[in-house]
Amino acid sequence: MKIALVQLDIVWEDVDASHARAARLLESSARQGARLALLPEMFSTGFSMRPERVAQPPGGPSETFLRERARALGLWIIGSVPELAGGQARNVALVVSPAGEVARYAKIHPFSFAGEDRQYAAGDRIVTVKVEGLRVTPFICYDLRFPEPFRAAADATDLYAVVANWPERREAHRRVLLQARSIENLAYVAGVNRAGEGDGVRYAGRSVAFSPWGEVLVEAGESETVVLCDVDPAAVADARERFPALKDRRPEAYRLSG
Repeated sequence: MKIALVQLDIVWEDVDASHARAARLLESSARQGARLALLPEMFSTGFSMRPERVAQPPGGPSETFLRERARALGLWIIGSVPELAGGQARNVALVVSPAGEVARYAKIHPFSFAGEDRQYAAGDRIVTVKVEGLRVTPFICYDLRFPEPFRAAADATDLYAVVANWPERREAHRRVLLQARSIENLAYVAGVNRAGEGDGVRYAGRSVAFSPWGEVLVEAGESETVVLCDVDPAAVADARERFPALKDRRPEAYRLSG
């Protein structure tokens, strides 16, 4: 399966303008043969800590945009939106099928360093979606610093899709952590980051995908762009058969003594 990493220069808190940019890049992805396209975290607003301004209800403008684009292009799409439901805002990754079906993953680890935990409630479960035979588990930005949910999902995952607004000043951390999640779980990892600047923060872009062996499959520069690569669930199964590290886990021994 060909996947597209859509490195979007999000227009700060401007949903319509960001949708217009995303639409153009999604069309490019589909023309180039992608079956799955990954958009950055909060792709329609930027990483805004003002949910009273940007949060949308389920089925709101950004979800509607993704469903319409997925149907029109025959494309699976993943991207996160600030969502307000039940009186709580959450940072939610939407996995949208060409038929318009939507699965939701709420970010488990809000970024306390930026105050996200004070504005957005934490999710409480991992979500894995089968995309035409490829088992895809989405995570959002700061989740990447926590290996536990990646490992918990490993047996059911071929591709981890990590959507982010990761600042330029900590870019080296993101790349190393993405590669580590690939190597330790013998799975594909695709990390799509936003480009440009939002609310005074500079973002590096440099979206990247790794093979189940931690090899770079494709890597973008700093500007708005689309990069594509091929992934195959059979390659994950083969890697895990040839190097059975996951079978050697001993969770019953992972405890402190004394």
